[in-house]
Amino acid sequence: MPEVGVAGDDAVRTTPLLERHRALGARLIDFAGWLMPVQYAGILEEHRAVREAAGLFDLSHMGELFVEGPEAGTALAFALVTDPRTLAVGRAHYSMICAPDGGILDDLIVYRLADDRYLVVANAANAQVVSDLLVERMAGFRAIVDDRSLATALVAIQGPRSLEIATPQTGIDLSALRYYGIAEGQVAGIDALVARTGYTGEDGFEVFVDMERAVELWDALMTAGEALRLAPIGLGARDTLRLEAGMPLYGNELDAATTPYEAGLGRVVKLAKPGDFVGRAALERVEANGPTRRLVGLVVRGRGIARHGYPVFADERQTGVVTSGAPSPTLGVPIAMAYVAPADAEPGTMLAVGIRDARVAAEVVPLPFYRRAG
Repeated sequence: MPEVGVAGDDAVRTTPLLERHRALGARLIDFAGWLMPVQYAGILEEHRAVREAAGLFDLSHMGELFVEGPEAGTALAFALVTDPRTLAVGRAHYSMICAPDGGILDDLIVYRLADDRYLVVANAANAQVVSDLLVERMAGFRAIVDDRSLATALVAIQGPRSLEIATPQTGIDLSALRYYGIAEGQVAGIDALVARTGYTGEDGFEVFVDMERAVELWDALMTAGEALRLAPIGLGARDTLRLEAGMPLYGNELDAATTPYEAGLGRVVKLAKPGDFVGRAALERVEANGPTRRLVGLVVRGRGIARHGYPVFADERQTGVVTSGAPSPTLGVPIAMAYVAPADAEPGTMLAVGIRDARVAAEVVPLPFYRRAG
């Protein structure tokens, strides 16, 4: 099986699981240059499967960049806003790569695999940009970037029954693996890296394997989870799950015109770390002066759904714009995230969203909308 396929004349990439998706009746769309399943049985059913049992996701479109060398940690600390040198081996953290003006170029997860070896996972749409930037910013450091994005598959199992389903498939003690931890071993007899991370607000695991073993891994997990109601999940339910969990999506809540402080993620920026890093001066200014807008959660209290790009009003004044919005399957009400002026960002503030020709009441609420028990 080839490492990565191409569908059609427009050179859209395909993952090795394409035929599995087709056999399961998936509706496929072009997402970030990849032909990906947006839904199988339906977004609502798939969303509930993850909240109540477990779901299986093909995330093989994501970027996997291995950084290694005696100065790998120092190089990453210069390239990113976090300090990966502070990670213990087997641990991970959420990070960002910013432009010199402080704008977010991508949000990432950085895993420390060994003293001098890291894995950086980038969004599919930005994987090449991040790879190129890391190579550029690490020039002069004793470290190299090994871009394994097209040779690495990623399958995620998420939901309250994910531990029960995955445990018999591996010798890794998954119950002892902490959140944002990673371990090396085998899953279904396949060499893998297993991380306790995800993008749904539920417990779960992300499994990295060589691309040619992806089908074998998918089949083993689907078979293991059949009796426990494991369902295949598309990008549609992944989006509603992450929205309920208050997790930002690059291109919606995050972009090159947005700083971490505006997104409520200033805690990620480590201004106190030793040495310079790209964007430090600009981010120091934003931290000192405060952001000019803030990301908030909204619950729509009237009739209508707040969608990406809809204006948000405080009385007659436009205060901001919706970045993501959908009916919440878990909460049973329409929810959204939006950027608004700091004066309008306190929970309990009543605003209005411009939906078609009407202004519909919406209340500012704390993020996340949903937090799993325990």
